[in-house]
Amino acid sequence: MTGWELDEFSRSLTGVAPTTLVAYRSDLDAFTAWAERLGIQDPAAVDRILLRRYLAHLTTRRYARRSVARKIAALRRYFAWCRRTGRCTVSPAERLSAPGGGARLPRVLTAAEATALIEDSSGRTAGDSDAIRWRDDAVLELLYGSGLRVSELCGLDIAAVGLDRSVVTVWGKGAKQRQVPISRPAVAALRAWLEGGRAEMLVDSAGGVDALFVNRRGHRLSTRDARRIVDHRSPTPLHPHALRHSFATHLLDNGADLRVVQELLGHASLQTTQIYTHVSKERLLQAHERSHPRA
Repeated sequence: MTGWELDEFSRSLTGVAPTTLVAYRSDLDAFTAWAERLGIQDPAAVDRILLRRYLAHLTTRRYARRSVARKIAALRRYFAWCRRTGRCTVSPAERLSAPGGGARLPRVLTAAEATALIEDSSGRTAGDSDAIRWRDDAVLELLYGSGLRVSELCGLDIAAVGLDRSVVTVWGKGAKQRQVPISRPAVAALRAWLEGGRAEMLVDSAGGVDALFVNRRGHRLSTRDARRIVDHRSPTPLHPHALRHSFATHLLDNGADLRVVQELLGHASLQTTQIYTHVSKERLLQAHERSHPRA
């Protein structure tokens, strides 16, 4: 696929999250393979009609709307780069419309469910050491109490945590840094982990020396490890991102300003944060229907 120069395009995506970079490259590999089956060998030969045909092809393959929207985003980014670098005169994807991403609202725990997940000892295995329990408590407290993404949590180093100031410095999407408050229960859980459990689990040669959280092998905690911690504690299947959703929704339920929540979550756009206002309204309507005698 030398005519497409996808390697060079990938190198141009500075400041893009690694997961986004992988997804874009996969999407573009799929598109260029499809185009080459039609005899198209480089971006200059692609027009808007061809891209519409490709979208129709994706529709017949029953791709989810969110997946198609992401693939269109990759095509827009790629052809914009082609136009800037002179590989094509115009971008055929410039006004390519993406389908809606669906209206499914994120799973949100009640405050009681979130508290039970963190504090209920029934979710802890009897064979777990104190170190494991202290680590898992601290992980859950940060995911729910500070609304961190799982990738952000796993990327934390000890130096990022200021227990005396009750803040944690987080590197979010697009290599953007922000400071997020730590709740009092999270400070207590982190102190217990750092003072009592981390040294027991750390293996100097395992590459986790700077990491705030490590796994049973002494390596830096991975996103898969974090998902296992949540599954271990939850009575029903639960994705760790549900704790971030719950963090945002509970703040709005209790009167927090939307822009403050945007800053805490590290969203670049207020529009992204606004989904949680819909969640809050939906919860209010459900509470009204359950509680009011004339609902």
